[in-house]
Amino acid sequence: MQYRFADCLLDTSRHALSRGGAEVHVEPQVFALLVLLVESGGDLVSRDAMVETVWQGRIVSEATIAARISAARAAVGDDGQRQAVIRTVTRRGLQLAVPVESGPAPAVAEAPGPARAGGNGDRQEVRLTTSADGTGIAWAKSGSGPPLLRAGHWMSHLELDWHSPVWQPLLERLGRGHTLYRYDPRGTGLSDRDCADFGQEAQVADLCAVADAAGLERFALYAVSQSVPYAVTFAARHPERVSALVLHAGLVQGSTVRERQSGQGENMTETFLSLIRSGWGRPESAFMQAFSTLFLPNGTRAQIDSFIEMQTRSATPEVAGAIRRAIGEVDVTDQLAQVRCPVLVCHARGDAVQPFEQGQLMARKLPDARFLALETGTHIIPPQDPAWDVMVSAAEAFLAEYGG
Repeated sequence: MQYRFADCLLDTSRHALSRGGAEVHVEPQVFALLVLLVESGGDLVSRDAMVETVWQGRIVSEATIAARISAARAAVGDDGQRQAVIRTVTRRGLQLAVPVESGPAPAVAEAPGPARAGGNGDRQEVRLTTSADGTGIAWAKSGSGPPLLRAGHWMSHLELDWHSPVWQPLLERLGRGHTLYRYDPRGTGLSDRDCADFGQEAQVADLCAVADAAGLERFALYAVSQSVPYAVTFAARHPERVSALVLHAGLVQGSTVRERQSGQGENMTETFLSLIRSGWGRPESAFMQAFSTLFLPNGTRAQIDSFIEMQTRSATPEVAGAIRRAIGEVDVTDQLAQVRCPVLVCHARGDAVQPFEQGQLMARKLPDARFLALETGTHIIPPQDPAWDVMVSAAEAFLAEYGG
């Protein structure tokens, strides 16, 4: 559905807001508040109604509510003094002060060739949910068939992934014969940006919130890179819900934990943080080019450019640094033996981000794991690399056997 008011267009099917024709980024809770206001047709929206709809009835502070109202006003070009679009009715609530026109969103034509994702021509549906600590998480659904949840990782974005030369081919293959669920992790993409906790427990809670919101009772999980330990933890805690795991380029212990145990300091973690501090958000920076090449050393120019855009659009430098520190502290050694479902572990021999030995350790300690060594030297494997089809074909066969 699309709603037009003042000079704004709110498109719920795309989870998008534009003002004066320019796209405006809004966090999930702010977007949900705007939808509540426009759907109320000018009627008063009480504080209780806001809490029930935006926070799903959870207890939230007045400061949090005020911050979301302020952000909603800024997004539509309003402010607390002028209140030309969103009006406060003292001690009662909010109401939209301008008329609203509504109508169905226009049909989206399928783009030819590689711009198509999902495997069956379906567009994705973007929705919102709330994690255990109140953080808003954006998630998407596409395709049809048995459920497959792709655990969220920080180098992705629900909208940008759909057309990315790095991620789109993978989404298309995963979406063949599956209902594919994805989400943006906290602090990134379309999910809430203003959160402080990026630790393992919070990330696992986000995965659980998406699975619950999607109504998934039993499903297969696909995870890559730092989302792997979060998927492992979820599967260990909820064996009845996970039918199969596909884990690619993952880790058992983060770089900080490994280096602390070896007595070698925190070299890898500090290298990543230095690159983020020096170049994040600046596509022309040599540091950002180095960071991208570390992850995608054999990528094409278009893939590297897309990957850099993904970084700068998905997270701020501060959030990227906080996420990377949290990854360094991950340790799921004790969780592995508790995973009861079949697992496919894939790892590139020359991975410069997560060592090959981490994949070997994971496969050795999981009770029911198959291990696929990929003959390539890249963390993120691009579609033109022969190892990409080896990995994806193995994942498809594994999911066909165990992920139904």
